[in-house]
Amino acid sequence: MPRIRNDPNLNICPDYAADVFENIRAQLVNENTTEAQAMQLLRNIWEANNDAVKVLWQQQLDDDREQREHRERLDEDEQERLSQERIDEEEAARKEEKKKNKHKYTPILETGIPNEPAITPCSYVLRKLDKGEYVELCYFTNDGLDEASIKKTIDDDAMILSMLADGSTAWVSSASTRNARSVVNDEDLPFEEFCQACPRFLTAIGEADWLEDRIRMMARFWMNIQVHKYHSLRDPIAHKTLLTYQAEQQR
Repeated sequence: MPRIRNDPNLNICPDYAADVFENIRAQLVNENTTEAQAMQLLRNIWEANNDAVKVLWQQQLDDDREQREHRERLDEDEQERLSQERIDEEEAARKEEKKKNKHKYTPILETGIPNEPAITPCSYVLRKLDKGEYVELCYFTNDGLDEASIKKTIDDDAMILSMLADGSTAWVSSASTRNARSVVNDEDLPFEEFCQACPRFLTAIGEADWLEDRIRMMARFWMNIQVHKYHSLRDPIAHKTLLTYQAEQQR
């Protein structure tokens, strides 16, 4: 269907009383139709035709609007696609730049100067804590941490031939033999060293991902030992009693 060029709502009905329409009026006038009725008939026909064109005009406007909106959506989708492609390319370029110059992009943490000493027992102890196994507190005393620091360059996983209690020999890790010679049972620790080791042990098991309720239980247990009335006595047997009790309970 040809496009309608002009808005039919702006059209004005012709003056069918004018001389130019005299011939048309004459063709309609007869015994039953006067000239006035003929002019009204012409106006009615014009208005009916113009109303039909108005309907087509509105449909044409609606179709044009839909097509325009569709093109705009396509343009927006295309622009979005191009924008996303550009973003992806820039991100890929940034990743490649970071990969080539990783030291340039390594984040620098905004942290202050450390004011707490690192607690680093030997790897033998850390492995046992990771497994949730019993570990003597002596490894967390000042002497135990000093020994671990001094010997940290020795490979704890190195296997050496060691003589067992029954006189036979077996290959064991160097860490297990070294620690077996230097270990001090919990009940034989001085009470001061016991107090040194407890908070360090709690920190270590927290880093080993022990359950929070286990950590709190041990913290409460050791706190009760340290504030027990026996601790304030001069009698070394009282101190020994507390240390022996806690060693038995911990095992």
